[in-house]
Amino acid sequence: MTVPLPSSSTPALRLWQTQALEAYRAAGARDFLVTATPGAGKTTYALTLAGELLAARVVQRVIVVCPTDHLRTQWAQAAHRVGIRLDPTLTNATALRADMQGYVTTYAQVAGRPQIHQNRTGTQTLVILDEVHHAGDGLSWGEATAQAFGMAKRRLSLTGTPFRTRPDERIPFVRYEPDGDGNLASVADFTYGYRAALADGVVRPVVFAAYTGVSRWRNSAGEVVAASLTDASTKSVEATAWRTALDPGGQWVPHVIAAMDERITHLRETAVPDAAGLVLASDQDDARAYAAIVKRVTGTAPVLILSDDPKASKKIDQFAQGDQRFAVCVRMISEGVDVPRAACLAWMTSYRTPLFFAQAVGRVVRSRRPGESATVFLPAVRPLLALAAEMENERNHVLPPPATAGGEELFDPLPLPDREGEGQKEWQPLGAEAEFAHVLTGGRAVTAEHYEGDDDGYLGLPGLLSPEQTASLLARRDQEHRRRASTGAQVEQAEQADDRTLDVTAWQAAGALRREVNSLVGQLSARTGTPHGVVHARVRKAVPGPPSAAATSELLTRRRDWLLEQVAR
Repeated sequence: MTVPLPSSSTPALRLWQTQALEAYRAAGARDFLVTATPGAGKTTYALTLAGELLAARVVQRVIVVCPTDHLRTQWAQAAHRVGIRLDPTLTNATALRADMQGYVTTYAQVAGRPQIHQNRTGTQTLVILDEVHHAGDGLSWGEATAQAFGMAKRRLSLTGTPFRTRPDERIPFVRYEPDGDGNLASVADFTYGYRAALADGVVRPVVFAAYTGVSRWRNSAGEVVAASLTDASTKSVEATAWRTALDPGGQWVPHVIAAMDERITHLRETAVPDAAGLVLASDQDDARAYAAIVKRVTGTAPVLILSDDPKASKKIDQFAQGDQRFAVCVRMISEGVDVPRAACLAWMTSYRTPLFFAQAVGRVVRSRRPGESATVFLPAVRPLLALAAEMENERNHVLPPPATAGGEELFDPLPLPDREGEGQKEWQPLGAEAEFAHVLTGGRAVTAEHYEGDDDGYLGLPGLLSPEQTASLLARRDQEHRRRASTGAQVEQAEQADDRTLDVTAWQAAGALRREVNSLVGQLSARTGTPHGVVHARVRKAVPGPPSAAATSELLTRRRDWLLEQVAR
């Protein structure tokens, strides 16, 4: 017989959470895997179950394992709200305080000292493995997880993204069955997919606004190539057009930022008063450049959240509770992070795996009240459109886990050659324009149709317009978005032109500095046997800023001086 939590601390459960609790009780198993769509409320379910097992004295301790340090705090805060005391700061070198009922750790911390966690676990512990796909047996994380928690009395595994593995790569404590293709498919004990969550009103409906446009670049032969995102002749051309569109120096990014900014304004005036937008970037250099574009186009500086920033977690919390319109981030808001007011997402990254796509889109689908909707702005390229079309499908057992801890397999970015040195010979972006293509909703693409209404503000009211009318309004506003995107660039170009008119010597000096930097890079490369591209990357890390082609004379001077120090050593 189970003993429920006291009513004062028991959260109001959704139907699926109640059903999942009943399934857990009926199973009576040591291991239980729950697959629930991002935003459905896996944390609330898990902590309710933990409280029930603690109250019934089935277990005496709770350990939560999650992917990131930020999620440690998020889990501990959620546990505190239901009366469970979990320490999110416990290190491998300290002992658990007597007033704590458990702790929250990360897969990386467990991998550092699995024996420590094994000793803490004992035989009266519930272990909650959040986003368990991070613990593949082929990883050091998986091996450590198996060792550390093999003695636990109960183990609850959670994921928002089903997965499959190779026969020689299993995730600990997960049951598998052959999938007919030589792989092993995970078997969930309870599944709650996006389609069911959408029908229950647990998540927001998502409209994908796809933007095409012509990208131009110089190839390895020195030829100028132009291609549309939607009409690329080959996968290689499509990939290059895609990465050119994402280049901060073109017009595709500011155009889409302008469209998303207008969407946020409509949402704030109508359905979601505190609506916010997330901009996903591939790397920190792009993130900084995108942040500058957001400020230029919207007039407001965004919150910049970078993974190596020690204040990143604090910034996420402040953004989640604040009123800022935009946040620009790299990976930090891709999995498990709770920002319920985020209703728009700009996919300005080259990442393209189903796993990352589901996690990232999951950041904007969490529903707080009836009538809310989410909009994802993305390049109109086949890989992303296919993932968007599958959002409402039950995609069981199709997502492979990362192959290396912290590796790129989770993201599978497009191959991006260096933009300097030898890499510049392979690809040089020359610009890109954006153009609204269509909206994707419920798995179907809807192009613009004629619409007689005059009030563009209705776009912010979910349910008033059909997908066809929504597409029509976005298309009608496209010219205004293009104007907003280009205005700031024209001002910058005019200022640069004035500088060249007033001081031609400064322009010539910058060219000489670039040549000097390249020469020093060549010297250092020859002396150390390091490729030019790697040396350029080190220079930009040591002296941060844009590539040499866009760097100021002052920045080039500091890079030259840094290189001179390296060469002189």
